[in-house]
Amino acid sequence: MIIETRAFARAGLLGNPSDGYFGKTISVIIKNFGARVTLYESPELAIHEMEEDSNIFRNIFQLVDSVQKTGYYGGVRLIKAAIKKFWEYCTENAIKLENKNFTIRYETSIPRQVGLAGSSAIVTATMRALMQFYMVDIKDALFPSIVLSTEIDELGINAGLQDRVIQAYEGCVFMNFDKDYMNEHKHGIYEKLDFKKLPKLYLAYKTDLSKVSGTVLNNIKQRYDSGDEKTISTLKEIANCAEQGKEAITNEDYKTLSELINKNFDLRCEIMNISDSNYELVNTARNCGASAKFSGSGGAIIGIYEDDDMLRKLIVELRKINARVIRPYIS
Repeated sequence: MIIETRAFARAGLLGNPSDGYFGKTISVIIKNFGARVTLYESPELAIHEMEEDSNIFRNIFQLVDSVQKTGYYGGVRLIKAAIKKFWEYCTENAIKLENKNFTIRYETSIPRQVGLAGSSAIVTATMRALMQFYMVDIKDALFPSIVLSTEIDELGINAGLQDRVIQAYEGCVFMNFDKDYMNEHKHGIYEKLDFKKLPKLYLAYKTDLSKVSGTVLNNIKQRYDSGDEKTISTLKEIANCAEQGKEAITNEDYKTLSELINKNFDLRCEIMNISDSNYELVNTARNCGASAKFSGSGGAIIGIYEDDDMLRKLIVELRKINARVIRPYIS
């Protein structure tokens, strides 16, 4: 039997990056891009590499080009970490795994390191495949926490729950990461919103802005942990954008939702350093009349456009700065 599982890209619509700091967020799934894992029984446990995982190059120039485009690590480390964490979960919960081996491979179309949750998609799809293969059930609310611990505990990636929650639930989800609730239940409060009530959204990304999100967020975590008042209060304001956004989506109040999207980014700028290239991405979209904020840690933006004329303008103007625009498929 061949098992195939998928997990898709995501965009933070409101509230990020407060998800890593007991805040609130709204995210949407982006089914235009995804990671697929294939798993089947085999005599030995084998992980097949993608081309980007290879350490064989034609010359030094290809090596440098590969590092610049995809970083130093491919997806194999993510799969290894997911397998180990899955085994630990089963061991800790007295779940006996059948003594059998498998071959696993992955492929992904998610643009690398531009804040679309490509790494967590590979881990999520791997976990789903392992659950099917060994016939293990993990509760929906707990599943994102296990995926997150794979990245934090095993790989040292600084991240929050937002990506893993939306990749588990899909559609559009409001997330409340209340500290007391999290400490008691080991997961947040997740509420699916009616994605059919969402306005006209666009997503734009620049592939030349690659930067590992964990690196981007490290400084803010240090300031938060040290009790910096400005950082803590601003993150609370960002979380409140998600709370207000939930009401705006429910009421189909797109004017307010658009304002909240812009406010979210502007607040982020108060506590984080934003590169000139990322500012250019946001400002170009706003100059077209659309709202704009990071979909994640930078390199990609999401916002609301009014009509087809504005969408065409976004496509033309953002192309000038080497950015691609798509209409996200959400379901």
